[in-house]
Amino acid sequence: MAKQIIQTENAPSPIGPYSQAVKAGGLVFISGQVAMDPHTGELQTSDIKAETTQVMKNIQAVLNEAHITFGHIIKTTIFLSDMSLFSQVNEVYGSFFNGDYPARETVAVKGLPRGVNVEISVTAVAEL
Repeated sequence: MAKQIIQTENAPSPIGPYSQAVKAGGLVFISGQVAMDPHTGELQTSDIKAETTQVMKNIQAVLNEAHITFGHIIKTTIFLSDMSLFSQVNEVYGSFFNGDYPARETVAVKGLPRGVNVEISVTAVAEL
């Protein structure tokens, strides 16, 4: 099975030995995205809604590069620094979908890269 690396300048460059996304076997696996502005390198952490919005915009940029949309997403994983952030993250996250929601889990973790409060990874189908 061949794999294709997906890379765009419109999402943050990886901060380690991983790809923004990999397409393989009819699926697209998007690495966890944090609230880094891809053009300035600055973290957008002024509040949790702004942070989540930047995360979702970064996911959208990778989806665009893979020529797919939020409607192609079948599974997400949300990592939070604190479960008390859940409702605000959920509100922003849900606004990026048209009601055909993917499967998902949300977990609170002890820490996230660069001290962010939310990180989201995605699995999508390459075609509908």
